[in-house]
Amino acid sequence: MSSPTLRPAASVAPVIAATARPPLVGFGIVIGAAALFGTLGPLARFAYDAGMEPAGFVAWRALIALVATSVYVAWRVKRGATRLIRLGDLPTRSRTLLLLAAVMGFTLNLFMFIAFDRITIALALLGFYTYPAMVAVANVALGRETLDRTRVIALGLAVLGMIAVVASQLDPAGAIRLDAIGIGLALGAAVSQTVFVVISRDGYSDVPTEQAMATVMLVTVLGSVALALFSGALPSLVYPLTAPEVVPLLLFTGIFAAAIPSLGFLTGIRAIGGTRAGILMLFEPVVGVALAAWLLGEDLAPIQLVGAAAILAAALLLQRSASGPDADRPTVVPGGP
Repeated sequence: MSSPTLRPAASVAPVIAATARPPLVGFGIVIGAAALFGTLGPLARFAYDAGMEPAGFVAWRALIALVATSVYVAWRVKRGATRLIRLGDLPTRSRTLLLLAAVMGFTLNLFMFIAFDRITIALALLGFYTYPAMVAVANVALGRETLDRTRVIALGLAVLGMIAVVASQLDPAGAIRLDAIGIGLALGAAVSQTVFVVISRDGYSDVPTEQAMATVMLVTVLGSVALALFSGALPSLVYPLTAPEVVPLLLFTGIFAAAIPSLGFLTGIRAIGGTRAGILMLFEPVVGVALAAWLLGEDLAPIQLVGAAAILAAALLLQRSASGPDADRPTVVPGGP
């Protein structure tokens, strides 16, 4: 992400839009991102059935997402819609926070990858999806957002709905692996996601969304490849080169379950704030469970439908209450005209 002919970052300072972006747009973007992220579970299952291993799947997904995002960045730069930002031209604070966000994106994948291996997936997800509550507490502590009664109710509904959706996958008669390290890693992934969300609201707002996500994905690719090599999973990295039938699946996953929802998630954070975005992202397991029931023939329990309804009710509450200082905040448009 560099070019010798670029102007310094000072020439592309953020500008304030004349009118604030309608909250409904931000809500739709985040829910759409959550829905696309929710496809990752079934897609991963299909990839594993086709012979892929988790380490290779994570690395290829991130690589394809990086390529897709880079093409989008190049297209916008060519059209003159934005300028390519060099890391070296950014203020120290923005550069540091962007790199921190990129590291958090990688550690999130690393921690969850190991947690899935040590404990049941449902238990790992229960630990990970504590992050919306962490985001809410962090934003209140930093004085960025208020946690009024409506948001508290929405957060409670969403968390309870998520528990109903995910916890119902825990089979009491089966082997529920309770491992302190695995649970700790799932919570560590939640902390990584929390840090990413909190600093991504305006911590590096002078970097256009697509360029910021390209940086995040680049770090994830490098980290995933290094992890695969360190863990002796080199064959999983080259497997798609010997089994081209999995390439279409990887392309679809990298674009529609990584690149597009990642851009949408960061856009939504900047548009409606971390607390609302975190709550709305709890729609992700709802989509994942519904797709598993449809595509993989897994049973859909009634309590999961109740949980999904609770999460949708939380989203409706948030949208109807989209008012106050946080909602009225002007939209920052990095590199605007």
